[in-house]
Amino acid sequence: MKRNYLKLALAGLLSLIMVGEAVATEWNVSLWGTRRAFTEHVEKLAELVSEKSGGAFTLNLSYGGLSKNRENLDGISIGAFEMAQFCAGYHYDKNPSITVLELPFLGVSTLEQEVAISQALYNHPAAIKDLARWNATLLMPSPLPQYNIAGVGEPPRTLAEYEGLAVRATGGIGKAMKAIGAVPTSMSATEVRQALDSGVVSAVAFAPHAHMSFGTVESAKWWTTNLNPGTVNCPVVVNTDALNSLSDSERDALLGSVEESLAHYVSNYNNKTMAQWGPTLDDKGIERITYSDDELTAFREAVATPSAMAWIEENTARGLPAQELYDLVTSMIAGN
Repeated sequence: MKRNYLKLALAGLLSLIMVGEAVATEWNVSLWGTRRAFTEHVEKLAELVSEKSGGAFTLNLSYGGLSKNRENLDGISIGAFEMAQFCAGYHYDKNPSITVLELPFLGVSTLEQEVAISQALYNHPAAIKDLARWNATLLMPSPLPQYNIAGVGEPPRTLAEYEGLAVRATGGIGKAMKAIGAVPTSMSATEVRQALDSGVVSAVAFAPHAHMSFGTVESAKWWTTNLNPGTVNCPVVVNTDALNSLSDSERDALLGSVEESLAHYVSNYNNKTMAQWGPTLDDKGIERITYSDDELTAFREAVATPSAMAWIEENTARGLPAQELYDLVTSMIAGN
């Protein structure tokens, strides 16, 4: 009799374990580098999803263990993992609709504005269709401030002195650099420190957090305070099939945590990362280079409109409503 009770108890325990395994959902998330300001919204999202689901839905964050950053969209497309972060400029042809946000000198002034504009674009049918080619659904942006340049060697004290300077710069920032005679080179963030130290590039365009996280401040001798050529757009996406397979409560836990995660990201960047930036420049003895208003105006006039017109023409030819996307972005900027 005791043996029968023991068998029944073990069978019940096994059943509970199997049920638990059936309802528990784990997603793998492909990031790169290390935890930093750029990934704080994903970290917060994982925390909130687990909390709201009582631990039944978890996001396993991997920094470089699942894929190279330039291959994250490919990994999403084949279901190698369920969520990933990438930057549009890493593969312009794969996500042309959202590269409008990487045009130089758009004039986005705050992270909050960057969030609102990105979300509006991500919800546009053309952007949804564009990313659907990769079985990807745009979840949330990774808002970044205007990029500026840190470098080694003699600093370019005027824009004319950028002639021939090898600069790591992607997307629209790279085009802006090319317009003033620099030689833009596209490489992933994890390759930058070695490229700077070995002389492959002499300068790097990054947001402040990346200059600190990827070590350019350890080598840099100068930094531009007000070049502000633009920024990059780096969304977090999910595999559409994986999203559709979630239960209603799991989907609510995920999608219902996006706004709080973005608010956490913006607060952390504004109040912690930017507070560290000035003291870091001082501690490293990095010279601040500031350009005149006249030079910056001439720079914007030479780059902004031609780049926008070229983007519209190229992407209209791709079949995108390029003028509509550009107007959406610029009208939101003009209207704050």
